[in-house]
Amino acid sequence: MMNQPFKIIHQSSGICLALFLSIAHAQVFEIQNGSKHYDAIIDIACEKDQCGAKAEVKLFKKGSKTVFQAFHSDEMTLYLDEDFKPSVNMIQLYGEQSPLIFDDFNFDGTEDLAIRNGNYGSYGGPVYDIYVFNQSKNQFVLSQELSVLTQENLGMFELDKKRKRIITFNKSGCCYHIRSEYQVVPRKGLLLVREFIEDELTSSGNQVKVTERQLINGKWKEKTKYYSTEKYYGQ
Repeated sequence: MMNQPFKIIHQSSGICLALFLSIAHAQVFEIQNGSKHYDAIIDIACEKDQCGAKAEVKLFKKGSKTVFQAFHSDEMTLYLDEDFKPSVNMIQLYGEQSPLIFDDFNFDGTEDLAIRNGNYGSYGGPVYDIYVFNQSKNQFVLSQELSVLTQENLGMFELDKKRKRIITFNKSGCCYHIRSEYQVVPRKGLLLVREFIEDELTSSGNQVKVTERQLINGKWKEKTKYYSTEKYYGQ
């Protein structure tokens, strides 16, 4: 996903920008193009090209100056580019993951919001508080189930919108990787429906064990294949 434009709209007065590079300071970023329906403001402390600690996020409906809903993050982390702007809607495995991600995470046709809150995922990866929009309440509500997916895996999950799947990634050491897929079952929650596991068998030679597990008609079907490391990775 591409970085979206941000605009700095406030910074502590009486100190030039050069000094901001060496001391922590309050910073407010206005996010205007991260969402189809909302503008957002992030209020956070920054030092040099990094911003971290407690943050407040305010949402405004497009064209409105009235706060629609406010959120708090105890440990938001964001990084500024050479123009002192953070990213939005960026999800890179082992790379940049934005402080705010707008998308339809439960495939119900409404836009939801993920707010970065700490780095307690697998291998110190970022975790997110996931808020889904509740139409009857006309507000965003925290989804513990979706939030836990980020806590137990390598950061923010990805979406396959065509197949309506939530996709997580995890690993153990250098040589064991797992990709998991979930379906959202209305009024019931998440259902794990597929796992794809790559296990590089370095102890028994240069082989990769590939296991695919799928839930079909309520029963798990599994198949396993072995490949040479050179052939599998195209080396």
